[in-house]
Amino acid sequence: MIQTAESALPPVRHFTVLNADDIAYRHHPGDGPTIVFLPGYMSDMEGGKATRVMADAMTKGRACLLLDYAGCGQSGGDFTDGTLSRWCAETIALLDHVADGPRAGPVLLVGSSMGGWLMLMIARALVSRGGDAAVAGMVGIAAAPDFTDWGFDDAQKAALAAGETVFEDNNYGYDPMPTHARFWRDGQAQRMLGDTIALSCRTRLLHGQDDPEVPVGIALRLAERLEGGDVRITLVKGGDHRLSRESDIALLLATLDELVG
Repeated sequence: MIQTAESALPPVRHFTVLNADDIAYRHHPGDGPTIVFLPGYMSDMEGGKATRVMADAMTKGRACLLLDYAGCGQSGGDFTDGTLSRWCAETIALLDHVADGPRAGPVLLVGSSMGGWLMLMIARALVSRGGDAAVAGMVGIAAAPDFTDWGFDDAQKAALAAGETVFEDNNYGYDPMPTHARFWRDGQAQRMLGDTIALSCRTRLLHGQDDPEVPVGIALRLAERLEGGDVRITLVKGGDHRLSRESDIALLLATLDELVG
């Protein structure tokens, strides 16, 4: 049985990026591409999927990186200042920090929900500066690119465009979830599904058929837009948005084994 207790994982460390945000992370050096887990919106690196990915990587001697975006989890900063562009730049700076050389790579990016959108942005930036070899692969878990567009109705978009914060109920027992105008505006500028996404790395998209948050059609649109030919979608019968059941996590770990091997 893989241990997932916090004491079994690498210690939390902190890295200060150029904008002075203090980014919390756990890093395990090892073989192969660095597996990077990118959490969803308002999530952090202590979630069940993230910790299992790290524990599995440690057991198999693989390099792995978990992190909290600025304003989330154990990182510093204010969540109201968070944007996809900012979190993308901070993640790349952290990757460079933990890399043995001056630049990060190769990496295997794992993006959950919003993290799946961020995954695409990070991959595109890394490939732009380091070539296709900089990204060994991508795994999207209910990947949600462009959700600032398809995830809000016209009234909500009007409120956000006017600078207001929109609050929504959620299915996970939290307080109403805020979306701040700064994040929404940046998200609208980072939309990707309207054109070809110039990424050719192997990509696996895992999506629950009963996901109430991200329609299955988003996975189909993303697969169509990705330039590479080695893109596969796995639909999980009975799977919800989180895909955090034991069978779901087993599927995720098996998918990582395929891409690392």
